[in-house]
Amino acid sequence: MKPFDLKTAKVAVLMGGASAEREVSLMSGHGVLDALRSQGVDAQAFDPAQRELADLKHEGFTCCFIALHGRFGEDGTVQGALEFLGIPYTGSGVMASSIAIDKVMTKRIWRAENLPTPAWQQVDSALATAQAFADLGSPMIVKPAREGSTIGLTKVTDADQCAAAYALAALHDTEVLCEQFISGDEVTIAVLGTDQSARTLPVIRIVATEGNYDYQAKYFTNTTQYLVPCGLPEGEEAAIAQLALQAYRTLGCRGWGRADVMVDARTRRPYLLEINTSPGMTSHSLVPMAARAAGISYPELCLELIRHATLDYSEPLNQSTP
Repeated sequence: MKPFDLKTAKVAVLMGGASAEREVSLMSGHGVLDALRSQGVDAQAFDPAQRELADLKHEGFTCCFIALHGRFGEDGTVQGALEFLGIPYTGSGVMASSIAIDKVMTKRIWRAENLPTPAWQQVDSALATAQAFADLGSPMIVKPAREGSTIGLTKVTDADQCAAAYALAALHDTEVLCEQFISGDEVTIAVLGTDQSARTLPVIRIVATEGNYDYQAKYFTNTTQYLVPCGLPEGEEAAIAQLALQAYRTLGCRGWGRADVMVDARTRRPYLLEINTSPGMTSHSLVPMAARAAGISYPELCLELIRHATLDYSEPLNQSTP
C-alpha cells in the first residue's frame, strides 16, 4: 500500500464518542491532534457523539485518524460509515474491527486456527456463571465480551462472587465471557503494518501494583511498571512476537493493533487474550511506549499511521488504479 502525501490532506481526529471509554478516547485524541499539528498536518478534532459523521464529507476532510475506543469506534460501526462516505481511516477495516471487539468470536477464530487462548464459556445468567466457575476453576475472569480497558471485569476466586460478577459484566454487555485465569507474566505486543509487511514492536511486560492491572492502573496510576526490554528470555520474546503476528493476520487486522498475552508461569506457554484494533494513545499508553523503545517518536508514530489510512473497498488517497 502506497503512503499518501499529508501536505494537502485535511485530517479529522475522531475522539470522544459514546462508549464507556470516552474519557480515555479524549485523552488519546488530543495527544494525536497535538502530534499531527506539530508536524504541520492540517488536523482537527471531531467528536462523533456531538456531530454527525456526514459533516466529515460536507467539510472536506480527506482522511480520519480513529482515536475512538470501544463501541461505536473500534467495533466496525464508524469504519462502515467511513467506507460509505469514502473517507480513508486508520486501523483495521469493518470485518476485522467487528470481530476483534468481540472476545468470544475472536477466541473461536483463534481456536479454529490452533492459536492458544485461555479456556472460556459464554454465559447468560448468574447460574451459568457459577457452572462456568465449576468447570474452569479458580481464579476465573468474568467480563463483558465487547468492552475494553477492563471495564466490567471481575476476578472470581469464590463461587459466592459469581452472581455479582455476572451482574457487573451484564451492565455493560448482553454477552458475558467467563475465562480461565492464567497466572504468570502479563505482556503486550504492538503490531504495525498490513499483511506480510506487518511487524512487531518490542514486547512490554506489565507489573501492576498487587497484580491488579485495572482501569485505574492502566490510565491514571504511576506505580504500574512497564518493562521494556521486557526481561523475558530471548526465545520467549521472539515466540510471543510471532504469535502476535499470527493472531493479527488471522483476524485480518491492518494498520496497527496491540495483542495482550499471558505467559503461564509454570509451562511458559503464551496465551492470547485479545487484540485491540484502536489502542490507546495517552501518556500511559503502551503502543507509544513500545514505539519509543524502537526509536519511533510519538509524532512519527502518528504520521506513519495516518499516512497509511485506507478503505476496504477503494484505493488510498492519491494512489491511482493500474
